[in-house]
Amino acid sequence: MALVQARHVAHLITELTGRRVELTPIITLGDVSREQLTQIGGTGVFVSRLRESLLAGEVDIAVHSLKDLPTADVDGIDLAAVPARDDPRDALVAHYGAKLADLPRGARIGTGSPRRAAQLLMMRSDLRLVGIRGNAGTRLSKVESGEVDAVVLAYAGLARIGRLDAVTQLFEPEEMLPAPGQGALAVECQAGRPGLSELLACVDDPASRAATTAERSLLAALQAGCTAPVGAYAAGTDALQLQAIVAAADGGKALRGGAGGPAAEAERLGREVAADLLRRGAGMYTAVSAGHLSNGDDD
Repeated sequence: MALVQARHVAHLITELTGRRVELTPIITLGDVSREQLTQIGGTGVFVSRLRESLLAGEVDIAVHSLKDLPTADVDGIDLAAVPARDDPRDALVAHYGAKLADLPRGARIGTGSPRRAAQLLMMRSDLRLVGIRGNAGTRLSKVESGEVDAVVLAYAGLARIGRLDAVTQLFEPEEMLPAPGQGALAVECQAGRPGLSELLACVDDPASRAATTAERSLLAALQAGCTAPVGAYAAGTDALQLQAIVAAADGGKALRGGAGGPAAEAERLGREVAADLLRRGAGMYTAVSAGHLSNGDDD
């Protein structure tokens, strides 16, 4: 998945600027550990090694899934571009083309995401949630082998690896709010590199950046750690409409919020929706985590 995403950004840069891009694969702790993300530090484990390489000058550009980025800024690194966002929705992959409503009582659903697990249980409290890790192909194989009855993955990730054929149901945001930044990529570079930020600006999509800024601003203001089931989705161009949910891990309780505002004020919009949720008790469902890690979602 990471290589597919990097190739996509490399192609965009070459297409728009004529500059050739050489890929340098980097193995991270998140790639090799089989522990759940909530046990090894949240999805920030995919990011730190790449950022170390940037700061050391080993690479010029790093490409991440935006939902993997911790919300806190890092000295010496710029978020230079957010390319046009792909479909942010979550997708069910189940046996025999089944939708969620078709699955038998007590069906086993594989996911490493507290956010997805909580919202699935809100829809069907009888489900058995099974923690799984591994790349998308590995998780799809668990359905094929019968280890689980279904898995939930990001639709954009399945599209990037050419496996949309496996999707049996798409969850609309009204059913399951995606992770902040889901479907979007982040392109980082070392701050202060002459001309590099300007070069990468050519692949930045202002609408995608504004929408994901609102979502990530909300996540940061909630101070939600890697065990907090938080979903958020903003849509629009000149004006944004932001929806958010903070849920109990067992799906028993949840708070929803939302508001609209100018895209130019995306960060303020996210903070305002978070403040409303906190006033109504969202702090009961969030776990404070140093550095404001993203919310432990899987692909």
